[in-house]
Amino acid sequence: MTKRLSRNSKLGYLFDYNKEPVLTVEQGESFIVETEDNLAGLIKSDKNPLVENLKQLTKYDPPKFNPVQGPIYIKGAAKGDLLEVSIEKIIPAETGFSAIDPGAGPLCDNKNWPELGEAYIKILKNIPGPSGTTRDGKVIYNKHISWDLEPMIGTIGVATEYEVHGTLNGQTPCCGNWDCKDIKEGSKLYLNCYHDGALLFLGDVHASQGDTEWTCSANEVKAEVLLSCRVIKNKKIPYARIEREESIIQVFADKPLEDAVHRAIINLMSWMVEEYGVKPKDAYIMISCSPEFRVKIYQMVRSPNLPYVVGVEIPKKYLKN
Repeated sequence: MTKRLSRNSKLGYLFDYNKEPVLTVEQGESFIVETEDNLAGLIKSDKNPLVENLKQLTKYDPPKFNPVQGPIYIKGAAKGDLLEVSIEKIIPAETGFSAIDPGAGPLCDNKNWPELGEAYIKILKNIPGPSGTTRDGKVIYNKHISWDLEPMIGTIGVATEYEVHGTLNGQTPCCGNWDCKDIKEGSKLYLNCYHDGALLFLGDVHASQGDTEWTCSANEVKAEVLLSCRVIKNKKIPYARIEREESIIQVFADKPLEDAVHRAIINLMSWMVEEYGVKPKDAYIMISCSPEFRVKIYQMVRSPNLPYVVGVEIPKKYLKN
């Protein structure tokens, strides 16, 4: 039977190496994690009082957003290793929501559209697709508008070496509230390990999200995630990386935005040169010349403590000698 970490387990808001593991798995063993939405299940309909509910989370500094499950102990992982997290399935709940927080959105004080400074909840219906689940279904926005579901994990990572980072503002090479659309089904996420067992945490699934998540709120949902992990011994990378079937993606978080892009590109070049044998000059030129090289802005929300998250992607067909 597949091991399952129930949503009823105690959720947390820290990537905390002091916390006892709540699940132990073997390398290559598939396991299920039930996640909670970013507001801890407080929003159940558009009639819920948003501001009053948010007070339960924002009375803390930083606010308690993005609860995560974990830590999950992966046997064989140790400090100095690299953890490969394979995301096998993400099944979001059939009801999601997006919210306008009157104090947080980038247009909360806009004079042209004062209504954008008012609390608002939009309930989103996620309907099953060909698989019979919401893995590949549609979002029903209203009777005229729908789009494809593209579920992804918004907050994920392993415990850092000695500092304890939060699930809202904490972003490091191995963990963070990245809201990265490419941490999705079929992706492999690579993270540095700093403790025995790696100590994996995850939560904050989005059923769909636009680039930048500009309003600070995507299609927020509970979800069921199927994953497996593998350990690459004695290997370290500069920042989290993603591998897809047809491409590789280097992630980085920083401010200003151009610094995040520059660092991501340099780290992508290192990946191309060191692991695929691409000559530095070729990597340098292809990044400027190939129309299939992409810079993705995953998260760019207005927050004094939250860096911007980018990913730079190149197809694997350009990595051949």
